[in-house]
Amino acid sequence: MFALIDCNSFYASCERVYRPWLDAVPVVVLSNNDGCVIARTREAKRLGIPMGAPYFQWRDQMREWGVVCFSSNYELYGQMSARVMTTLEEMFPRLEVYSIDEAFADLTGLQSDLVELGREARARVLLWTGIPVGVGIGPTKTLAKLANWAAKTWRKSEGVIDLRDPSRRDRLLQMTDVSEVWGVGRRLTARLQPLGIKTAWDLAQYDPVSLRRQFSVVLEKTARELRGISWLQLEEAVPPRQIICSSKMFGARVRELPPIREAVAAYVSKAAEKMRAQGSLAGALQVAIRTGMHNPDQPRYANAINCPLPYPTDDTRVLAAAAIRGLDAIYRPGYAYSKAEVLLMDLRQRGEFTGDLFAASPSPGADRLMAVIDRINAREGRGTVRLGRIPAAPEWAMRREMMSQRYTTRWDELMVVR
Repeated sequence: MFALIDCNSFYASCERVYRPWLDAVPVVVLSNNDGCVIARTREAKRLGIPMGAPYFQWRDQMREWGVVCFSSNYELYGQMSARVMTTLEEMFPRLEVYSIDEAFADLTGLQSDLVELGREARARVLLWTGIPVGVGIGPTKTLAKLANWAAKTWRKSEGVIDLRDPSRRDRLLQMTDVSEVWGVGRRLTARLQPLGIKTAWDLAQYDPVSLRRQFSVVLEKTARELRGISWLQLEEAVPPRQIICSSKMFGARVRELPPIREAVAAYVSKAAEKMRAQGSLAGALQVAIRTGMHNPDQPRYANAINCPLPYPTDDTRVLAAAAIRGLDAIYRPGYAYSKAEVLLMDLRQRGEFTGDLFAASPSPGADRLMAVIDRINAREGRGTVRLGRIPAAPEWAMRREMMSQRYTTRWDELMVVR
């Protein structure tokens, strides 16, 4: 038995926590460089603002409607997510953090009233973090996910829906479009409809062997899970990532090499920090740059290069030096660059690499130095200690003109009560 606990309009809810006067006001959060809408409150959805709406096209209309817009503030969202998950971990003995705003809980063996437990989880998360959540309960992860969608869709449910009762489950499946099923997107929906699969009920009743043959084993398992047969288990331990990417669009087009070097060094630092957090070393690194690819009036260029490393490492200094050498090799003057990307690849845990007697060896104390830097940045805020070539306020940084304060990670941005 599973529960899915999912935060409501998470990014927008995070912004509301520190501005309670926005509770009944339409709020949207924008993507990198204030490009498009990536989160909407219920009030914004009622106005017809679609997910992915380009901000420049909707800006005037949103102002007319009184919509409050925020640039994405990922430091704040990450910290608020950690608070939500810590709260849930105190309530559920087994928890799988599925994404930044949702988690599966294993309810198997719990003797308490599960619906009441779901209500208690909603109340506690709201009280302790200020974030509203919905709770879906079902005998499979797919049904718990569908129950959560229903809990958010129908307000009369008070945020909790339980699909243990087969008759209630079947009624929901019959009235739910197949596109709302976990893992079934628009493209797959278009391929299912000619087969007469228009609702979640149709998918559940379709021959699973045919689904495997015509589509994939994943869709077959989804159909079985909709019938109440559990195939997907709780994954409490997240496996280490095999590739870590750090990539952002520049706030404005960049033509000169020095600022791109700064950006690449910053992206390497961020990726290396993530890699050290999972205890990995990188055996390979790739750096890429590109111009905007959609303006026919400007020359286009994109290139990437694998950068050799002297040894498997998590040392930001070594990784940044290799990335800068690679960047210098692929940079071409005369172009307006819009983006740089760094990939740390061939990631393995310490002890998994076979050493080379004739290769260079890591600097003594490098691992301790990186650990100290990570602790300082975790306590004082990311970038407090950084490579000397990375400026505090770079000109190439993402455009985030409406970003809120980073209340939970920056001492100089704490909320002040006067």
